[in-house]
Amino acid sequence: MEKNLAELRESYDKNELLEDQCPENPYILIQKWLEEATISIEKDANAMFLSTVGKDGQPSSRTVLLKEVHEDKFIFYTNYKGRKGTQMAENPKVSLLFWWKELERQIRIEGIVQKVPKEVSETYFHSRPYGSQIGATASPQSQITTKDQLIENFKFIEEKYKDQDELPLPDHWGGYAVTAHLIEFWQGRPNRMHDRVEYMLDNQIWIKVRLAP
Repeated sequence: MEKNLAELRESYDKNELLEDQCPENPYILIQKWLEEATISIEKDANAMFLSTVGKDGQPSSRTVLLKEVHEDKFIFYTNYKGRKGTQMAENPKVSLLFWWKELERQIRIEGIVQKVPKEVSETYFHSRPYGSQIGATASPQSQITTKDQLIENFKFIEEKYKDQDELPLPDHWGGYAVTAHLIEFWQGRPNRMHDRVEYMLDNQIWIKVRLAP
């Protein structure tokens, strides 16, 4: 490698996060940071890392897209039968992580996940582009396959529903909602003296503390 990985580092100095800037309700700050991210970041400002752990105890992480923050729930959509869907069925404890390099910020969330009602999934599914509806229906997510087989599946579903404006919601696809009990805001600072403010839910009250970087 041309560069030594141990020598790669950045100095963060764009913003500061003080406790008196943090409201009692963390969701107010979440909405503020999400709005600033969508303005500052050209693509995928709503991307978040979802980590799950199945019954075998092996953690697994991947990127999904946040589609809504509804009251105290973070909502995303995916295949129920893929690896993450299987792990969430085995263990509903999950974590989410937003990382916005451009803003030198991250939000870390721990909580419990559950499926959203079918009618919510159906409404969102039919709001997706037609090709995305076909792809979600045709893909046996996380199963071993070939490129040719995937293309064949896509063409089969495309032909099957060619006279319809939208596809029926597949049984294997829908939404999940994460209800948080821990939310941490991280703001990069110079000399690795980063600002970390954590909210912990205790008897329905959010307790706010500063953590050492």
